[in-house]
Amino acid sequence: MPVAVVTDSSAYLPDGFAARHAVHVVPLHVLIEDRSGLDGVDIGPSEVAAALTSRRPVTTSRPNPDEFVAVYRRLLDEGADGIVSVHLSRELSGTWESARLAAQEVGVDRIRVVDSRTTVMGLGFAVLRAASAAIGGGSGAVVENVAVEAAGRTTAYFVVETLEYLRRGGRIGSAAAFLGTALAVKPLLHVEDGRIVPLEKVRTTHRAVLRLVDLAGEAATATGAAAVEFAVHHLGAHERAAELATLLDEQISPASGCVVSELGAAIGAHTGPGVLGVVVCPTDR
Repeated sequence: MPVAVVTDSSAYLPDGFAARHAVHVVPLHVLIEDRSGLDGVDIGPSEVAAALTSRRPVTTSRPNPDEFVAVYRRLLDEGADGIVSVHLSRELSGTWESARLAAQEVGVDRIRVVDSRTTVMGLGFAVLRAASAAIGGGSGAVVENVAVEAAGRTTAYFVVETLEYLRRGGRIGSAAAFLGTALAVKPLLHVEDGRIVPLEKVRTTHRAVLRLVDLAGEAATATGAAAVEFAVHHLGAHERAAELATLLDEQISPASGCVVSELGAAIGAHTGPGVLGVVVCPTDR
């Protein structure tokens, strides 16, 4: 059995991608009022969006180390040559720390725990590249390096309706300066060195979509890669997400495809409904 690749639910891989690429996903925990469940398993995006829209409290927490221990031991017992466990930035969640503690408890040097320094499909693209390297027979060190390199080359931008959800969850620092601005202004943020930081402000949702396309195009050109892959994320904004994906396909070349994935609670609870984002990942294909 090749090196096994593990991640968490904040990667928000499109439906079927995890199974197709033999990626093992450990979900984060979600609490909506007094109902608890697993992100993407018991509680899906529509429930998260509905709860946030009706102002019901939605909170998330990291998987506990025992959950990772169970997955790691199962994979090793099934004959995995090693495990590369790739997770969202430790600046945004304690998930990486839970995975690290679990690896210590299992006590074998064949488990490598990676802080991707990003999230959503910034993490997802890194995981998929790592899985391809594993299926191709790469060693644990090779698979880890592939994940780190892919994550480091991704760029993520997103627009939120309000920064209130990020402020409540403590996921932004200087971005709080945007609070109190006119309602017509849409805060545009990006992931930088594992943190969510402000980039600029855009007026109107339509301009925000066009600006995301411009930024994605600039990021694609800057990579110098043969082609790029795109991922569009949203929560409760299906039409805008489809519009953004179409514009990316039409206006940016060379592109090797765009996937659309709706966010669940692990990220959606901190961005709020209406969030729209794009992730750019260079590829040599």
